[in-house]
Amino acid sequence: MAFCWAEDDFDLPKGVCRLGNLQPSNNTEYIMYHGTTRKNADTIRQGKFRQSGEEMMLGRGVYLSRDLNKASRYPIGHPDSDKVVIQVLVNVGRVIAINYQGHPRQKNWHDSRYGEVYDTAWVPPNCGMVKSGLEEDCVWDPNRIKILKIIRPTRVNASASGYM
Repeated sequence: MAFCWAEDDFDLPKGVCRLGNLQPSNNTEYIMYHGTTRKNADTIRQGKFRQSGEEMMLGRGVYLSRDLNKASRYPIGHPDSDKVVIQVLVNVGRVIAINYQGHPRQKNWHDSRYGEVYDTAWVPPNCGMVKSGLEEDCVWDPNRIKILKIIRPTRVNASASGYM
């Protein structure tokens, strides 16, 4: 049995922007996605998001994407039947593009000791930072993120649906 991911929300809230390949605009709200397990989603729903650790690609922060396809891959190596995607509304605040490995602000974009402070770090699609070539965002402050809903994968018959 295969799984597919779909959104059923074609009407966006007023002032919210749809996915694009352009850098997120400062102080704009976007619909974004976070892939996780069902259990982790329940924990996040009961509290709020927590920052990932320093060892991550962009350092500490909450990792999201404006691309549902990207978020639905996480956590990598986990069975699709236990994955969910949390749909969120994010005010990105000030955004910096981190578009190559070794960027001088790659892990300190939120720290005033290194220059301007940014609320979100954005990795553009196809810039060589992410193996999938899909865009990624890291939001420093979990309070900028509002959970909208949980998207669960839909079971599809692979032969009947034309997949595989």
